[in-house]
Amino acid sequence: MTATLPAVIDADYQGEFRIRVTFDDGVEGVVDFSDWLSGPVFEPLKDPKNFAHFYIEGGTIAWPTGADIAPETLHKRAKAS
Repeated sequence: MTATLPAVIDADYQGEFRIRVTFDDGVEGVVDFSDWLSGPVFEPLKDPKNFAHFYIEGGTIAWPTGADIAPETLHKRAKAS
């Protein structure tokens, strides 16, 4: 049996660097992205105005800079929140 990756189906900006994410399996939680904001593709997201311009693509959260976080990583953080 092949496991399927969890997919983000809804996301709501919560302020600062937090996004409430909802997955296709019903898991929901607020994820703090501040730990991931380093490196060239994430650096522009340290500006909250840039951070807030995320969208859902390929089952995860992504930004126009090309930054994204693996959906299984977000799922794990959402479950722990």
